Formats: sequence, C-alpha cells, structure tokens
Amino acid sequence: MNPHSFFTELKRRNVYKVAIAYGVVAWLLLQAASILFPTFEAPPWTMKVFVAVAALGFPVALIIAWAFELTPEGLKRTEVADELPRKSERNRAWIYVVIIAGAVAASLFFFGRYTSSKQGAEMSEKSIAVLPFENRSEDKANVYFAEGVQDEILTRLSKIADLKVTSRTSTEH
Repeated sequence: MNPHSFFTELKRRNVYKVAIAYGVVAWLLLQAASILFPTFEAPPWTMKVFVAVAALGFPVALIIAWAFELTPEGLKRTEVADELPRKSERNRAWIYVVIIAGAVAASLFFFGRYTSSKQGAEMSEKSIAVLPFENRSEDKANVYFAEGVQDEILTRLSKIADLKVTSRTSTEH
C-alpha cells in the first residue's frame, strides 16, 4: 500500500480529527479527575483505572473513526456515507468544540490553582519539625542516645496521618 494514499485515506475518513479531539478531551478529563478525585477522597487506584480506560479507549476511537462516519442522518458506515451527497458548506462545529475545550481547560487551571493554594495553607498549619538534641553529658559515648531520641519522636509523629513531619536532615541545618 502506498503510504501517501494511506494518509490521504486517514484524512478523508476523519481519523486525524478524531485522534486530536480524543486527545484533547482525554487530557481535559484527566486534568479534571486529578483535581476532583483527591477532593472527594477517592482511593488512589481510581486514577490509575481512569488513565488506563482513557488509554485503551484511544485505539477503539480510531477504529470507529475508520469504519464509521458521522453524517446529518446519523452514524453511517464509511462506504455508505461515501455514496450520500455532500453539502457544499463545511461544517464548522469543531470550532465550537475547541472554544468550549479551551474554556473548560482555563477554568480547571484556575480551579486547580485555587484549591492547591488552599490545601497548602491547611498543610502548613499541621506541620512539625523536631530539632536535633544536643549531648550535654560528659560521656561522649552517649551521642547516639540524643540522635535516637530524635529518631524515635520523628517515627511516632510520622504515624499521624494529618501531620506533616519535617525530615531529620532538613532540621540539622
């Protein structure tokens, strides 16, 4: 098969348009999901399933775009749609899709910025740092005891889910 005729056929069957539209819509849905899933405290596996479904749907959409064509009369097989008379006007509905997708993307961007700054403010209220202890005894062999006390406190505090604990290496300076 001639590669030029193959790409011409892809263009004629609107496979390019479907691929671009699917990519934009999938990206928007993944952005919305990454913002909304944590807000509604969805388990982490739900995002993985969502990404997998979006990825598996891409080849399915391309196959459907190859085999079928959307006409004013509805969804028709490509061979049947080729026999229908075409309108001289080009359908410009894709412009509206792009404008709406851009508006949704901009709103999700600003929504994400607002919620992330709000979450950051909440997180800073619930954080703690344990400063290193100093060995004040005459016996220098007890240095490990001071470090051990700090490590034990850090370990126990890190088990509290709502508390952010600053690491030991960050507090040494």
